[in-house]
Amino acid sequence: MIHSMTGFSRAEAETPNGTLAWEMKSVNHRYLEVSLRLPEAFRALENAVRERVQARLGRGKVEVSLRHQAPAGGEAGLEVNEPLAKRLIEVCGQVEHWVMNPARITALEILRWPGVVREPAPDLESLHGEAMTLLDAALDELAVTRAREGERLRETLETRCKAISELVAQVRERRPRVVEALREKWRARIADLGVDMEPGRLEQELALQAQRLDVDEELDRLDGHLKEVALILERDEPVGRRLDFLMQEFNREANTLGSKSNDMETTKAAVELKVLIEQMREQVQNVE
Repeated sequence: MIHSMTGFSRAEAETPNGTLAWEMKSVNHRYLEVSLRLPEAFRALENAVRERVQARLGRGKVEVSLRHQAPAGGEAGLEVNEPLAKRLIEVCGQVEHWVMNPARITALEILRWPGVVREPAPDLESLHGEAMTLLDAALDELAVTRAREGERLRETLETRCKAISELVAQVRERRPRVVEALREKWRARIADLGVDMEPGRLEQELALQAQRLDVDEELDRLDGHLKEVALILERDEPVGRRLDFLMQEFNREANTLGSKSNDMETTKAAVELKVLIEQMREQVQNVE
């Protein structure tokens, strides 16, 4: 089964330490490139997250982000820095003697002072464990989306391969007629010139010309490449680079076929081959 490098996943979970949400987006890339965006409290997980993503994915540019929302505050979620609050009240009392008609400071204003109200420190070990567990769920979903897209790519490639196979068969079937048409063309030209040529010499020249225009080797190579694509599509590993290399080989044979053609139908077939190969090459760029 082949996998696409294009995919998206999102995994969210409510935990005692708040809400966690991973988002992953991957697109095609020559190598595996992982970009991370983690909240400050999760910076220590960067290497572990990167290693886990690299263990699951072979190629692609992958953007990974984590969002964390602390649990809603309640009785247990509010802590007052009592020493700081008392010191603030004491200092305000001192300042009141220096100000004419001072406004009375309220409790709410004291609570608004930075550091007076603080949230209890989260259990980072538990929080990090929950984040890594959820990361696996996000990677699982990403793998599913990439596999689903990969199946569509496989169907497209197989359809193009079938069309190429049919074109190769058509060209191979037509070759005897092309050689016979070449023989008739030479005979007609010699007749027009009024020149006598020994039959053996004519056949010798025709054989040399047919050898220069012979494309059996190119057709055999195209058939071999088609078989190799079928084998590669069955591999359970990243195969995008192998397929990309094969597309270059396909294109080389199609170019040679076109350059050797002295027949309009064969030339059309070579052009159609190039179109199909280019369509396959574009699809292969997304294969992991």
